[in-house]
Amino acid sequence: QVQLVESGGGLVQTGGSLRLSCTASGNMFRINTMGWYRQAPGPERELVAVITSGGSTNYTDSVKGRFTISRDNAKNTVYLQMNSLKPEDTAVYYCNAEIQIYARISPYDYWGQGTQVTVSS
Repeated sequence: QVQLVESGGGLVQTGGSLRLSCTASGNMFRINTMGWYRQAPGPERELVAVITSGGSTNYTDSVKGRFTISRDNAKNTVYLQMNSLKPEDTAVYYCNAEIQIYARISPYDYWGQGTQVTVSS
């Protein structure tokens, strides 16, 4: 099994910055794509940013130029640097990773526990 543990959320004012971290723990696995989703009050969970194992990235339009996703493969960790935060960025942010456990035939999507980001006006 693999677990994803997130940290770095908090309360900031408009224009502030936060850096989220998500670390995968376990044995005998390879991480493929990693990403960040967010969920504001309501049922919709929005894809924010993704990064492939080769380092290619993509972002939802609303965060382009403000957020940066990166990864440290040696630490099995993905980061989301969030700058110029706006109240509309307020949400619970969830880490997601497609992980291949060597003993299994197919990869599987894992989710972090979520971390709250609140941006005050």
